Amino acid sequence: MLGWFAELTPRERRTMGACFGGWSLDAMDVQIFSFVIPSLLSVWHISTGQAGLLGTVTLLVSAFGGWLAGAAADRYGRVKVLQVTVLWYALFTFLCGFAQNYNQLFFLRAMQGFGFGGEWAAGAVLMGEVIRDRYRGRAVGLVQAGWAIGWGAAALLYTGFFAWLPEALAWRALFWVGLLPAGLVFFIRRYVEEPKIDPGKARVGLGHIFSPLRKPHSSMVAKLVLMVTGAQGGTYALSIWLPTYLKTERHLTAIGTGSYLLVLILGSLCGFIAGAYLADAVGRKATFMISALGSVALTMIYLFAPISNDMILLVGFPLGFISYMMFSPMGAFMTELFPTAVRGAAQGFCYNAGRGIGALFPALVGFLAKEMGLGAAIGLFCCLGYGLMIAGLLMLPETRGRALASLDAVPETVAVGR
Repeated sequence: MLGWFAELTPRERRTMGACFGGWSLDAMDVQIFSFVIPSLLSVWHISTGQAGLLGTVTLLVSAFGGWLAGAAADRYGRVKVLQVTVLWYALFTFLCGFAQNYNQLFFLRAMQGFGFGGEWAAGAVLMGEVIRDRYRGRAVGLVQAGWAIGWGAAALLYTGFFAWLPEALAWRALFWVGLLPAGLVFFIRRYVEEPKIDPGKARVGLGHIFSPLRKPHSSMVAKLVLMVTGAQGGTYALSIWLPTYLKTERHLTAIGTGSYLLVLILGSLCGFIAGAYLADAVGRKATFMISALGSVALTMIYLFAPISNDMILLVGFPLGFISYMMFSPMGAFMTELFPTAVRGAAQGFCYNAGRGIGALFPALVGFLAKEMGLGAAIGLFCCLGYGLMIAGLLMLPETRGRALASLDAVPETVAVGR
C-alpha cells in the first residue's frame, strides 16, 4: 500500500512531511479548546452560549485568514505564507494561556484564527502543485491524517495535565503547549521549495474568481462553499462539544473523557487513511458521499441510541472513521477544479468560507442546548451540516485523475488577469 511512496522524489516527500507536521500541530492547537470548555464553564462560570462563541470566533476569523493567505500565496509564494501562518497560530495559542477574563480570551482566540485558516490554504495548494497527478489524491489525503495525530496529542495532553495539575492551571498549560508548532518553521525554511510556476500562468488576486468574465469560477466557488460549509459545520458541531457532552451528559471523568475521545480519534486516523486511498480508487465524489451518509447514521446512534457508556466507547471508532474520511480528498479535489492563476485564492476562499459559515454551528449548538439539551442540539446541526454537504456535492464534477496542466490549457483561464 505504501509502495508508491518510494517513487516520490525527495522534494515531494519533504513537502509531504512539512505539511503533515503543519496539519498535526494546527489540529493540536485548535482542538485544545474543546477540552478546555468544561473548565471555563466551572472556573469562569460562563454560559454554554459564551463557550460556543469562543469556539466559533476562531473558526469564523479563520475564514478571513484563509482568504487572505490564499491570495497572498498566489502573489508571494506558498512556502513563505505557510511559514508566517504557522508562527501566527502558534503564538496566539500560547498567549491564550495568559488570558485573565472572557474578553481577553475571545480576542486571542480570534487572532489565532487568522493563522489557523491561512495554514490550510497555503499548505493544501502547495501539496496539490508539488505532488504528481497520479498520487495527488492519496498523498494529500494522508497529510490530512495529521489532523487526527494532532487531535490525539491534544487528548493525551488533556488527560495528563488534568490528572497531575489543578484544574485552574491545567487548562492554561494546554494553551502554553501550543507554542510548539513554531519549531516547524525552521524545517520548512530549510527543506521545502516553492513550486515552479510557468511565468505565463500569472497568479492573480481574489477578485478575479468573482469577475463576471470568470463565471465558471464563481459558479464553482458557490457550489464548493456549500459543500464545505456542510462538512465543516457538521464536524465542528460534534467535535467542539463532544468532550463537554461526555463529561456533563454521560458523566465521565476527565480521564474517562480523554479515553473515549482517543478511541474516536483512532477511528478518525484510520478514516483519513482509508479516504486517501478511496479517493484514488473510487473517486472523490463517491468518497465524500459514503462519508456524509455514514456520518449521519453513526452520529444518531452515538447520541440517541439507548446503549450503555461501554457501547458508546465502541461506537466511537466507526464514528471517527466515517466522519473524518470526507476530509482526505478535500484538498486534492479543490486543487483539480481551478487553474494555476487563481488556485490559491479560489481554494483558500472556498475552504475557509465554508469553514467560516460552518463555524456558526458550535455557537448555535451552545445556545440551543439550553432549550433542547446538548445531545439533541449536536445531533440537529450534524444532520443539517451533512445535508448541505450532500446538496453541494451533487452539483460538482468528479476530478479523479485530472491533470493540472489541462486546466491551464484552456485559453479562457490562461488569460485571467492579462
